[in-house]
Amino acid sequence: MAELDGASRPASARPASALPASARPASARLPLDGHLVLVGLPGSGKSTVGRVVARVLGRPFLDFDLEIEKRAGRSVSRLFAQEGEPAFRAREVALTEELASAPPMVLAPGGGWITNVGVVALIRPPGRIIHLLISPDAALKRLTRSRVSRPLLRTADPEAAMNRLWETRAGLYAQADLVIDVEVVDSQQVVEQIAALARDLTAGLG
Repeated sequence: MAELDGASRPASARPASALPASARPASARLPLDGHLVLVGLPGSGKSTVGRVVARVLGRPFLDFDLEIEKRAGRSVSRLFAQEGEPAFRAREVALTEELASAPPMVLAPGGGWITNVGVVALIRPPGRIIHLLISPDAALKRLTRSRVSRPLLRTADPEAAMNRLWETRAGLYAQADLVIDVEVVDSQQVVEQIAALARDLTAGLG
């Protein structure tokens, strides 16, 4: 299988804290009546996990890249090639602004969504951010096996490119309310932990 501290760390390093070992809530017992937003490196499983979590919780699911492709009538790769990354990021922000007042959903934005200045504040509160933690090396291996092509990794040295993505985004992923190490737990456990958090926090509203 789909954002830890503020500084970059080696690809093999794991989070220092654990509750349990594979999940670290950064904020607990907070009301959850907004979106659940899954963030993480490409290959972390955001879309895969998000679809299942949405089904379990009975919420709508939205994959940002697919929605942007549908509206633009072009693939993400073509949008990057024709318009450039800044224009694509602007589309992400516009979609986030549109969703900010929508009923609670499970959202899976692209890995670089969180680099948009102020985008987290559009969602949280009341939404919550969940980081699916994966090392750059493991993420690249997953993408290679799935033969998925990502614009920012289409370089002569994709390993170096993935490491750069981690180095520039690690501090932003640290804003997450929950961190789940997807290299430690299987996909079912990942889904269960996210669903449990959602139900636990929602119960606090009653």
